[in-house]
Amino acid sequence: MFGVVAALAAAAVTAVASPAMAAPGCVGVSGVGSSGGPANAAPWLNGNTGGLPGLSGRTTAIEKVTGTYSPNKTVDRFNVLGTDLGIMWDNGAGQILTAFGDTTGLSRNPTCDGLVGEWRSNVLFRSSDRVLADGMRIDSAPKDGTGQAREIISGLKIPGVEASSIPTSGIAVNGVQYLSYMSVRNWGEAGQWSTNYSQIATSSDNGETWTTRPETLRPNIGGVLPAGVAPVAGSENFQMSSMVKDGGFVYNYGTPAGRSGEVRLSRVPEGAILDLSAYEYWNGNGWILADPAAAVPVMDGRIGEISVQYNEFLGKFVAMYADAFSSIVMRTAPSPVGPWTAPETLVNLVEVPGIYAAYIHPWSSGSDLYFLATTWADYNVMLMRTTLLR
Repeated sequence: MFGVVAALAAAAVTAVASPAMAAPGCVGVSGVGSSGGPANAAPWLNGNTGGLPGLSGRTTAIEKVTGTYSPNKTVDRFNVLGTDLGIMWDNGAGQILTAFGDTTGLSRNPTCDGLVGEWRSNVLFRSSDRVLADGMRIDSAPKDGTGQAREIISGLKIPGVEASSIPTSGIAVNGVQYLSYMSVRNWGEAGQWSTNYSQIATSSDNGETWTTRPETLRPNIGGVLPAGVAPVAGSENFQMSSMVKDGGFVYNYGTPAGRSGEVRLSRVPEGAILDLSAYEYWNGNGWILADPAAAVPVMDGRIGEISVQYNEFLGKFVAMYADAFSSIVMRTAPSPVGPWTAPETLVNLVEVPGIYAAYIHPWSSGSDLYFLATTWADYNVMLMRTTLLR
């Protein structure tokens, strides 16, 4: 990790910044780094009521999981006023861990930062709630000394060097938590960003503390990288991921940075998840060891922030994501490699403009498929449910 930090710090020296005017004596970082979040993460400042959308069809919105209007009272308990994503996995000990992206809260220094501040690149919530029909209760979160949910993986927050560090997938193996994240170099237009690399962090204390694992670094083309690390052909296609276990392997569905790439697939024995040389890549006919460039698309289209889980009710693997038209879609397949069905729209952009980042709840059961999704307008996460059909 020190090599990565040194490389990013060196690049920061050459970065050109135009900081906003601040009151005398004001220092530090304010604002939010996401390409998706509005300037203010408070719904009432964005002209948004914070209410749930009314939907037709088989999908319903159940509750806001985060924000001012959430029964979880995330502002009071964790100073989480606005956030996105909500990547969920079973920790193997009776809880769901949920990682969020760029997060804001009520500022502790409103004179300098205004009402909204306390930018964190990511936070983590824990939940043991198995009755999801009436919502998803949050039990706890790693906190800092002030009592707010703390950033679990630090980022430099310097655009052009490292704008943020954003979780993309999580999984538990033998009591250890594994979190894949991307080092975002720059946010671009909506749905577009560049990364330095993707990497795994591990936790042996249920997500309280995390250790980044540089041996898992997948460099991106054009990224700020540590000395001696060069781009690896094909690694650009695994900057974001969704991890799922099956048959003793961890399958990793990878996409490039942003929301406009196809999905490629790798797998690794559960016990070797930190060993990049043990990964195999699907080339359309079989598995190729240690060659990410051999991977071919298993799902086509403009895809980002994909979530894949096995569903017992269907007896199939289910994938969810926001498509090129900003609608939430679902695809299914009988095996991890496919073949994947054509996308089925669950939530369309007309009913919920700016919806993105659909992440499946691992404890979905029966015909009820629960998932989290983010709405752009109020920059918060809601729990949704769709009824599956066999």
